[in-house]
Amino acid sequence: MIQVKIKMLEGCEDLLPAKAHHDDAAFDLRSRVDMVVEPGTPHLVATGVFMEFPVGYEAQVRPRSGMALKHALTVLNTPGTIDAGYRGEVSVIMLNAGKKLYEIKRGDRIAQMVINQLPEVEIIAVDVLSDTDRGAGGFGSTGKK
Repeated sequence: MIQVKIKMLEGCEDLLPAKAHHDDAAFDLRSRVDMVVEPGTPHLVATGVFMEFPVGYEAQVRPRSGMALKHALTVLNTPGTIDAGYRGEVSVIMLNAGKKLYEIKRGDRIAQMVINQLPEVEIIAVDVLSDTDRGAGGFGSTGKK
């Protein structure tokens, strides 16, 4: 088990990331501010969370499925990656893809955060890649079924 150190902005101790259920994959992130998310415009929503975790890990910030389905709210750069060396406040770039204003209150769950271990990867420059059945086909190349 890895340890993730969390420091909360003063007055935001009640917003500590937590899982709703013990077997959930993600920790809920909550807004530390009241704000209105206007349709079609990205909004940065602060959480009051500062964190430290070991090199070789990342945190991914993802949308909450209920907010996406019911209110057309999503995390714009999903998944948003938090690197091990980042020590600033965790904020969520939210986009309202709907037609109505959406009001966020302090303490509302706005996104979810998953901690992932990263593999060691070595990039190797080559002149030729191996052939596959798919080849360079992409962007709908397999057809619609």
